[in-house]
Amino acid sequence: MIAQTKSFDPEFSRFALRSKTFRTFMYGSLVTRIGDWMDLVALNWAVLQFTNSPLHLGLINACRLTPAFLLSVPAGILADKYDRRKLLFFIQLGIMLLTFCLGYLLEEEKPSFWIFAFFVTLRSMLAAMDPPVRNALLPNLVPAGSLASAIAINTMVINLSRIIGPALAGILLASMDITHLFYLNAWGTLAVLFSLVMVRSFSVDGPDKKLKKEKTTLRQAADYVKSQPTVQSLLVLAIVPMIFGFPYTTMMPVFARDLLNLGPEGFGLLLSVSSIGAIAGTAWLSLGKEIKEAGKWLVCSIIGFGISLLLFVAAPNLAAAGTAMFFVGLTSQTYRTLSRITLQMHVPDQLRGRILSIALMDRGFIPVGAILLGAIAAWAGALWAGMTMGVACIVITAGIAIKKRQIWEL
Repeated sequence: MIAQTKSFDPEFSRFALRSKTFRTFMYGSLVTRIGDWMDLVALNWAVLQFTNSPLHLGLINACRLTPAFLLSVPAGILADKYDRRKLLFFIQLGIMLLTFCLGYLLEEEKPSFWIFAFFVTLRSMLAAMDPPVRNALLPNLVPAGSLASAIAINTMVINLSRIIGPALAGILLASMDITHLFYLNAWGTLAVLFSLVMVRSFSVDGPDKKLKKEKTTLRQAADYVKSQPTVQSLLVLAIVPMIFGFPYTTMMPVFARDLLNLGPEGFGLLLSVSSIGAIAGTAWLSLGKEIKEAGKWLVCSIIGFGISLLLFVAAPNLAAAGTAMFFVGLTSQTYRTLSRITLQMHVPDQLRGRILSIALMDRGFIPVGAILLGAIAAWAGALWAGMTMGVACIVITAGIAIKKRQIWEL
């Protein structure tokens, strides 16, 4: 096992990948996350192939996404009660076994959709528990000075896998049976399982703490949030881009078709460009340099996100749209990553899982924003929907920043 020192060396580099423990975990995570994105492509394609029904495709994605909103907080409670490394190991092991089951079901000539959906739901319940536990584990893998770098690198791995996974799935689907792609993803989970066996986490609050024996409740986290105006401000600020900004991925087919006269290829290209911008946005944060006046950076990045969206919907051609989309990815992920870093810095380790699980519930606002903006697009057109996104990000964020002065003190 790779031992991680329990004392924080002030001379230790802030760049988290210098830690062998964290580096091992990230290698395993990258392989597994690439497999997850390959699986998402395979899952949607498989359902469409054996049902030939857009309705069933929508239902399977509801089975996939709904648990993420419902199980985030229970996962956070478990992350504060039990060993996070072991908990994540068993979550990933369960995901691997259920992925094998999905592959096996697809070997049938005409698989039952409802049985298939049942196993997808079971797997999604475990997958929904992964983000709160994984994010709560990060501070237990690196020295305190490297935490910001660790969070940024974790986000960068997600965005990198988001580029590689779907492209690799498309290549493999052209040469192998779709069932084999599920099996390939299942075997890929071994990478993160091996990494979790090899690393050893530690308590950032020190070995003398006996918090695991205390009763772990959501009320403790809620009371802490009520007593911390700074944490409240971070959680409130997060809602704005989730409703009005991040649904751009859902609206992208409409924007590409109605504003730029592009087909699926152009739509895919724009999303890839935004992912490149997202990686660029997290790259500088991954260096672990001290972030001064984080509150101003948060506010400016959301406003920059809104301006980038306005530039995108006003773009006269693909080149201009691509440039704007790069900055959409850059500003959105700079905000998202910096928000997570700032929150982690203000939360005690014994409450980390529960507070992060509450913060991660902000993902539930993305579908709400997608419905709202989709309705605007249907009523007034794609241009007005895009303008609403950009203007709302700018105006509402500015209003919150003026009303909640604690943000400027971060």
